[in-house]
Amino acid sequence: MLPDTESVSPMLPQPYRVCDISEEIPGCLTLKLIPENEKHYQDWQPGQFFMIYVFGHGEVPISISGDPEKSGQLAFTVMSVGSITQAICRLKPGDAVGLRGPFGSAWPLNKLKGQNIILMAGGLGLAPLRPALYHLLGNNQAYGNIRLMYGTRQPDSIVFADELARWSDHQALDVSITVDNAGRDWSGKVGVITDLLKEISINGSNTSALICGPEVMMRFSAYALLDLGIAMDKIFVSMERNMKCALKMCGRCQYGPYFICHDGPVFSFDQVRELFRIREL
Repeated sequence: MLPDTESVSPMLPQPYRVCDISEEIPGCLTLKLIPENEKHYQDWQPGQFFMIYVFGHGEVPISISGDPEKSGQLAFTVMSVGSITQAICRLKPGDAVGLRGPFGSAWPLNKLKGQNIILMAGGLGLAPLRPALYHLLGNNQAYGNIRLMYGTRQPDSIVFADELARWSDHQALDVSITVDNAGRDWSGKVGVITDLLKEISINGSNTSALICGPEVMMRFSAYALLDLGIAMDKIFVSMERNMKCALKMCGRCQYGPYFICHDGPVFSFDQVRELFRIREL
C-alpha cells in the first residue's frame, strides 16, 4: 500500500497510467494521465511542471499542458527529441509512468485580475501557456481583453491547430498566428511574432503579458512589450531549461542566482532581464 500524498517523498515517483494519446504534429504527442490511486492525484497551477519517469529509461521535466479544471487528470505535450522523450512518445494507453511533482512557480493569474492579458507563445511554448489560457477563458469576466499571439516556423509545425481554430471563434479571445516561412498555400501571416504587436493598440498601464518559447523569442518579445509601455514586473516568462532533480540540489538548471526548478520556471522579466543579456548563460 502506498503512503498518503502528505507523506510522500518528492523523490518518490507516484504511479500514473496513460489514458489517452493524441498527435499534435509529427513527433509531438499530448498524453493524458490518471493516477493509479485517486488519492495520489496532485493539485497544480498553470505554469508548473512534473518530472515524468519512464521505467528503464529515466525521467525528464515536462510542463503541464492540460485544463486545470479537469481534476484527476494530467496532460503533457511532449516532443520526441531525446532518449527519454522518445520513450514517452512510444507509450501506449494503459502503460504506466511515474510522476514527481508538481514543481516550480506558476503564472500569477490571480494577481492579474482586472488586467488586459497578452499571451505570446513560440512553437511548443504554447503548451505551458495552454493551462493559463484555459483559466483565463473560464474566468474571462475577471480580466480585461485577452489576446493570444502564436508564432512558429512553418504551418505544419503549428501545435493544437484544431484548438486554435476553436479559440479564434471565442468571443473573449483574440487570436493571431504567424509563421517564419510558408508556401503559396498558406493564407495567414508570415513574419516574426513581434510583428503581431504592431497591429494592435495597447494600454501599457493596464496590461500584463505571459511569454513562453525559445529564449531568443522571449527576449525580443519582452523588449517589444517594454517599448509599448508595459512594466517589467508585468511581463512574465517561462524558462524551459534542462532540469534534473527538481529540488534545487544538482545545480544543473542554475541560472545566475536562480535555480529554474525551484525559483522558476516562471519569472517576472525584471528578475531575469540582466541575465538575458549574458550570452554564456
